[in-house]
Amino acid sequence: MKIFWKVLRYLLAIFFIYAGIQHFVNPAFYEPFVPYFLPYKTFWVYASGVLELLFGMMLLISRFAKIGATGILFLLIAFLPVHILDVFSETPAIGSERLAYIRLGVQFVFIAWAFGVRKKTATI
Repeated sequence: MKIFWKVLRYLLAIFFIYAGIQHFVNPAFYEPFVPYFLPYKTFWVYASGVLELLFGMMLLISRFAKIGATGILFLLIAFLPVHILDVFSETPAIGSERLAYIRLGVQFVFIAWAFGVRKKTATI
């Protein structure tokens, strides 16, 4: 069972490192997801990209993996209201109501995934 969670930890790391890089490669894609009440949208896109990169890289280093998983878990929970609002938006940032629902469901999968990795990291 240890190898299963180790593989999931590395896959989560790869995903978040890739996602973090994308915040810098294509910030315009992420800007519509920044809540309307926050100024300096590009700043928030870059800041979240830095955190995703940092926490993703921490997952690759055993002694920092639990902190990385915890950081990812908190980020996912912090972003959850954005995804919920997108479902109820007349013009979802993701493109369509159907995609907004899919993305919300995926968000819950990622929360469970990060929680599992965090919980199992101490035993890996």
